[in-house]
Amino acid sequence: MTTFDDILEEAGKFGRSQKRIFGLLCLVSMPWAGVYVGIVFQGFTPEHWCRDSAVSQLRDSCGWSLHDSRNYAPLVNTSAGMQHSQCLRYDLDWNATGLTCDYPAPRLSEEELSVAPTAACKEGWEYDYEGRTSFVTEFDLVCADAWLVDMYQATLNVGFLVGSIAIGYLADRFGRKMSFLMSNLMNGIAGIIVAFAPNYVSLLVFRTLYGFGVKGGWVAGYVLITELVGVEYRRTVGVIYQMFFSVGILILPLIAYFITDWRWLQVVITAPYICFLSYYWFIPESPRWLLSQNNSRKAVEITEAIAKENKKTLSKNIENLKDDTAVSSTASFMDLIRTPKMRKHTFILSFNWFTSAVVYQGLIMRLGILGGNVYIDFLISGLVEFPAAFLILFTIERIGRRLPFATANFVAGAACLITAFIPESMFWFRTAVACVGRLGITMTFEMVVFVNTELYPTFVRNLGVSVCSTLCDVGGIVAPFLLYRLAVIWLELPLIIFGAIAFVAGGLVLLLPETRGVPLPETIDDIENPKKNKGDTLKTQQMENLLPSDVTTKKEPVDV
Repeated sequence: MTTFDDILEEAGKFGRSQKRIFGLLCLVSMPWAGVYVGIVFQGFTPEHWCRDSAVSQLRDSCGWSLHDSRNYAPLVNTSAGMQHSQCLRYDLDWNATGLTCDYPAPRLSEEELSVAPTAACKEGWEYDYEGRTSFVTEFDLVCADAWLVDMYQATLNVGFLVGSIAIGYLADRFGRKMSFLMSNLMNGIAGIIVAFAPNYVSLLVFRTLYGFGVKGGWVAGYVLITELVGVEYRRTVGVIYQMFFSVGILILPLIAYFITDWRWLQVVITAPYICFLSYYWFIPESPRWLLSQNNSRKAVEITEAIAKENKKTLSKNIENLKDDTAVSSTASFMDLIRTPKMRKHTFILSFNWFTSAVVYQGLIMRLGILGGNVYIDFLISGLVEFPAAFLILFTIERIGRRLPFATANFVAGAACLITAFIPESMFWFRTAVACVGRLGITMTFEMVVFVNTELYPTFVRNLGVSVCSTLCDVGGIVAPFLLYRLAVIWLELPLIIFGAIAFVAGGLVLLLPETRGVPLPETIDDIENPKKNKGDTLKTQQMENLLPSDVTTKKEPVDV
């Protein structure tokens, strides 16, 4: 029987054809960055205070600045000291207090203001947004309704959670290419509807559908390219495929700087998904999937086209091409938790998926509430993601998986904890430490993907990755609530939480076995008794190597 890997030896493991397809699919990772963390710009919450029609009329007639209006908001005690309230107003008739254009501040003593009645905003809010509009300012999602901003990111991650499972099933049922194209069609439709949603409820509904298609399509592209290249190229291809997400992170603030309306920014983020529908003519279906569906004729046709583009010639062995991915065992969730070591792997990997999502999304979304130049901060933090991919590729075959994986978690955790206690006056030092944390969590996010695949036996590998990675989406649902609600108490409190869970994740990683140079496990027994199976393998190899030599040297000559 000739397997697809055998034919790739002849057709080219990573030739011109695979490089072209890889380049096209890498572009899919770039707009995903805008979908994933676009809330920093689309959900930007500017300085705001209660609108008072009497003060607004006087401001317009007297030519006061917008900030002068804020002097009419009560002072409240916050974690940053005494500040004008964003959610309360004085319940006074300002026209009766003797206000004049010469004095753009309350003509009342501090003692009188301290006992003046206050009330919640009745006439909406005024925003100091310098021309940038967000769905927060459009739908007044502040004060009592501020938690609804968290739902914008939470519903996206709900879509991710359902979409990664559903599209994964559809990709196995109807093919990688078809699932990829249908996901992008859904992305284009849902993304445009989000941009023109008339109210916040409809926006959240279609945001969920948007997440359903975006992650599912990204996963389908990931599976497709890894199935088209040789085994030794899969890890590199996977890391670089994820690295293009970082390219999207760099492009996003540049686009947001020039497109200040959140609706048009949504249209621009969505447009590439419509363009990806043209891939129907440029990328093939996975021959491996076709073989699993007993469609060897089409698989041979595509493989021959790949070989032709790679300027290679195939032997007649291709006529005997068979599926080499079928397994006899049926996987179930219980296989992931039935035995001690499998249970340990499942718990540790799930927690690391959760931690990576919470800390990564939390650090990015935090940029939108720091009050600095969000474009510069976002750009700088995005630049530090690139070394992550190169550090991974440099260390995993020299040092191993476990130590870099754990170290990246420890670095991220330490950076979060240190940043929380650096005074704001040390701006550049604070920024540098925060960027180191971003580098660390980016490494963990990219490493958990392939470490997960190396710690499960073949028949349960796909299920194991799917189950563990669902905690990534759960983390994404939790992250906005954790960040925005805790930041109200103390701006640095989320960093303390991020640092703590990153340290725990790093410690747990040290309990995992090293997988560098270890063959992928085939059965659960390979996981539970690695030394026994390693010894059996070694003995078998020794017998294969030594027996012919022994027989040759000790055997008596035979006369014919």
